Amino acid sequence: MNRSATAPGRRLQRRQTSAGSRVVGFFGELMITLGILLMLYVVWELWWTNIDSAQAQKEVTANLVEELGEVVVPEKTEQEEVEKDYGPALVTEVSAGETFGIMYFPRFGANGSHHPVTYGVEDRVIDNLGIGYYPTTQQPGEMGNFAVAAHRQTHGQVFWDIDKLQEGDKIYLQTSEGYYTYTWYATEIVAPSNGDVLLPTPHQWGVEPTKSILTMTTCHPKYSTQQRMIAYSELTDWRPLDAGPPKEIRDMVIEATS
Repeated sequence: MNRSATAPGRRLQRRQTSAGSRVVGFFGELMITLGILLMLYVVWELWWTNIDSAQAQKEVTANLVEELGEVVVPEKTEQEEVEKDYGPALVTEVSAGETFGIMYFPRFGANGSHHPVTYGVEDRVIDNLGIGYYPTTQQPGEMGNFAVAAHRQTHGQVFWDIDKLQEGDKIYLQTSEGYYTYTWYATEIVAPSNGDVLLPTPHQWGVEPTKSILTMTTCHPKYSTQQRMIAYSELTDWRPLDAGPPKEIRDMVIEATS
């Protein structure tokens, strides 16, 4: 007879887990779970918010285009320069949350980019609708400071390339009144508390403005809110809507309004 088959088996004793080991194991699993949640949040913040914002911007742009009616875009061979008008029309008064313009940036990307401009700088505006207009500042075409804000990363990262603006670069604004052409002239970094960049003449209290400017504000550096990057441009041209867009943004206007 095979003794090994009949010999009683030796029972292995399981080592008891100490309370300290259980606590360490619990916190280890908790940290892994929190790490996964944090990673999912980062993915949502850096990726999904851009998709969500892009869709919202597309919808409000389409609504604005419908309100503008048929936008005149002459053939390239027919398009002529319009004599410079030093008295641009002011934007019709708009209400909070209303999208009233489309801003075009030839410098941003191979084919440029365009984004809607909406009254207000609350989170619900700049998180979803692209560019927000500071209601305490002047209107486009008015002497003084037409100031706007947008995110540099996440939520569409509209001003991601704002630091790439250079001499001669132009930013265009299309409204129901016409096309406003702004030419970049300076960029600076300031503290978040430096609100005098929004004065009619930036940084100069009580000084009467002598020109119409566009001030674009965003966070700096990228992925941080420690400072603010401020880009200034001066209004250098204006043309009525029925004259068609400036040549440089002709194809961009077709894309935005088709």
